[in-house]
Amino acid sequence: MHRRAGRWATAAVAGLVLAGVVTGCGGQERPAREVAVELPTEAPVEAPADESTEGPPAVEAMGVAPSATPRPSTKPTSKPKPRRTSAGPLATPKPPIETRVPPPPPKPAPSGCQPTYRGTQATRSEVKSALSDAAAKTYWPTSAPDIKIPLNLLKATAWQESGWQSNIVACDGGIGLMQVMPATADWMNQRFGESYDIDAYRDNAYLGANYLAWLTKYIGDMYFESDYRLDASLCTDQLNSCLLNAVISAYNYGHNAVAREGEPLAIPNPQYVRNVRALMTECVCLGY
Repeated sequence: MHRRAGRWATAAVAGLVLAGVVTGCGGQERPAREVAVELPTEAPVEAPADESTEGPPAVEAMGVAPSATPRPSTKPTSKPKPRRTSAGPLATPKPPIETRVPPPPPKPAPSGCQPTYRGTQATRSEVKSALSDAAAKTYWPTSAPDIKIPLNLLKATAWQESGWQSNIVACDGGIGLMQVMPATADWMNQRFGESYDIDAYRDNAYLGANYLAWLTKYIGDMYFESDYRLDASLCTDQLNSCLLNAVISAYNYGHNAVAREGEPLAIPNPQYVRNVRALMTECVCLGY
């Protein structure tokens, strides 16, 4: 997560090898949070002669005998969320609403470096449960409760990042299932008031999903007018056409490489995005 270096894991799609995936930790990018009813009177009562009468609200609604004194509405007024007229990103983005941003990506790892392992690896069943719980959580309950991280996106990202290995440590410092960078984990814990343990596989899954949710809001506010749908059907052949691709890209390269003030949406790591998109529908991990 959040690095410019390549991933350790090679994306395996339904037993097929995706072209362009670089194996080994430290290779360069494949080129090619905040979670009364009135009872009727016995007899009609006549109104005093010097007072105006009011008809029942239902009668008034039909335009008969309107009330001389309008009744103030007791219903709260709320502005509906505006509907977007285009599925694509804004050519000129809006200024970011989120000003507390993650730290920059680390430097690339040395060439030829091999990942290491520490602790006990979680089973596939344990990883599946952790990812499912992380996808079900609402990370922006107040300002953006409609942000949801699709389970297949989380599964695919974890497979691309680590091959679902919970105890792997990459050469550039990425840790565990979601390959979370320690500095990014510290930032998210401070930003969202959490205490996730980067070395615990369940917390690692939450950290990865939380970061995806943050990226969804950050980029969605800037380029998609707060339309936070991570829906593949909104994507076209152009990789920068939808929020889903942008979020995937930023998970790997960092938010500032994808979304910059005054500049069009960018996808600097197309092969990584294609890998994760393919894994979202064809990964063997979806059947675990």
